Amino acid sequence: MVNTSDFINRIGQILKFHDLSASVFADTIGVQRSSISHLLAGRNKPSLEFVLKVVASFPEVDLYWLLFGKGSFPKKAKASTDVQAESKVVVKSEVSCDTKPRNGDIDKIIIFYSDGSFKSYSEKGS
Repeated sequence: MVNTSDFINRIGQILKFHDLSASVFADTIGVQRSSISHLLAGRNKPSLEFVLKVVASFPEVDLYWLLFGKGSFPKKAKASTDVQAESKVVVKSEVSCDTKPRNGDIDKIIIFYSDGSFKSYSEKGS
């Protein structure tokens, strides 16, 4: 269950972090200014749509932190060692499926980076 007063305090932290007024915050997430005013005054409870708009507009806001206060703000990036380990598992499982050399053309090369991103290369028009 979301504690509304704690939720309002976390919204206040986001406003302070970004040095935003309530009206600019409302414009940024795409809600009416009055809805922010009512929420901050404790008259209204946050809707799911409101929560999702906050998380979508501010990528450094973790959903669980916003709702329950668990985690940190701003959201910490996932440790690169965790991402590397996950990438290695995926690559290893793909490589271990076929260890015999082939006599064919290479269709695609995928490079995994330590931040979890990847780049795919393929020859087109051959």
